[in-house]
Amino acid sequence: MLQFNGPARQTHCDGIPRRSFLLAGALGFGGLSMADLFRAEAAAGITGSHRAIINIHLDGGPPQMDMIDMKPQAPREVRGEFDSMATSIPGFRVNELMPRTAKAARELTFLRSLVGAENRHDAFQCQSGFGAKDLQSIGGRPAMGCIINHLTDGETSAPAFVDMMQGRPLVRNSARPGFLGPAYQPFRPDISQMFSRPLEEAMKGELAALGAGHTTALKLHASINASRLQDRDSLLHQLDRVRRQVDQSGMMNAMDRFHQQAAGILTSGELAKALDLENEDPKVVENFIAESTGVNRSSTSEDERSMLKLLIARRLIQAGVRCVSVSLSDFDTHSGNFKRLRHLLPVFDHGLNALIDDLREQNMLDDVLIVAWGEFGRTPKINGNAGRDHWPRVAMGMMAGGGLRHGQVIGATDAWAAEVTSRPVHYQDVMATLYQHLGIDARTTTVMDPTGRPQYLLDRGEPISELT
Repeated sequence: MLQFNGPARQTHCDGIPRRSFLLAGALGFGGLSMADLFRAEAAAGITGSHRAIINIHLDGGPPQMDMIDMKPQAPREVRGEFDSMATSIPGFRVNELMPRTAKAARELTFLRSLVGAENRHDAFQCQSGFGAKDLQSIGGRPAMGCIINHLTDGETSAPAFVDMMQGRPLVRNSARPGFLGPAYQPFRPDISQMFSRPLEEAMKGELAALGAGHTTALKLHASINASRLQDRDSLLHQLDRVRRQVDQSGMMNAMDRFHQQAAGILTSGELAKALDLENEDPKVVENFIAESTGVNRSSTSEDERSMLKLLIARRLIQAGVRCVSVSLSDFDTHSGNFKRLRHLLPVFDHGLNALIDDLREQNMLDDVLIVAWGEFGRTPKINGNAGRDHWPRVAMGMMAGGGLRHGQVIGATDAWAAEVTSRPVHYQDVMATLYQHLGIDARTTTVMDPTGRPQYLLDRGEPISELT
């Protein structure tokens, strides 16, 4: 069972203490609301649904030629150790370690020609479509989930965006709000007690430098019931109105939003229930746990229980969340590529397909769009450590659900999976498809940046036409 940490208290410079659930920050900008999102859904013909995104980051950069772009005719120093397996899509083969994916291929779309990778080790590009330096002078671009947080701005007790990424994506703050400011950062529960992902020594230092506010710490003290919390909330609201009149930085507005959201979460209990798998049917829980791979996994790779994060993602969406990000580590296979994948691929294969089956069972598959991808691909040629290095020229992705036309293989590469030869798909094209699923046209929708200029959600992406 997940336990949130105890409530913290913060004393401001004027000596007034107040409950603080998250670090305060700058005020977000823009004028869109939940009503705008509902209108966008209606314009897109979406009614009576709760459309949502599950964004799975394959942390480290998944090797395209060892997963969904097998090259059996290539030299051994390129094709590696694995055999391929036929799928339910005629003529298309995947890694032999992915039998469930092979069987369910008609329910998936395989992207073999992702381009535009920035060659940075985090998940920001998979969260936003942009590079880290874009608009850096004004705070950088916001992650998609943070934009959805902005669109829904306090109109529901459930956060619109929950980030459960661990490892490198957590340390690098990949799901960051950019120029929208900390008020629109994700709800980021500490799931480290549920899912272990040991960090490299350098990452431990990076994470420590971010401070305790990098995860969301919430707990309703046993001596405080909901009525007392609401009374305190009313008092704090009155104090905040006075402070807001003299606060020019927007910090109090951000704190207000955090407090209101936290109070709603604590009093409703829905989010806490979603995060607690003791509330789920044990048989369903068991469905998400992969069989032991029998491989001694890397110290930074996750175990057979790690894909329970996908079950929690489904439960969060049922509780009202619109966007959930999770990760699977560690595809950074500079050494021991094949040994690592003999553990990771069966875990991923089991978890992804368990999620698809579960969403279908819950009658949610058409409402929830899944994407699984990484920050770049891996080198065609195997290095001297039996590994593959970074290769930003080509990356891979997989999509499922969302009521889209699946059973497709989009794009192709050369004989070594080194260069795209047909139908390049940019990271922003995938993001445009995710936005479109939520009824948002990323090419025409804008949010205001701190300088007062409207910024389009994307600057080049087009929804993937083959999917609609």
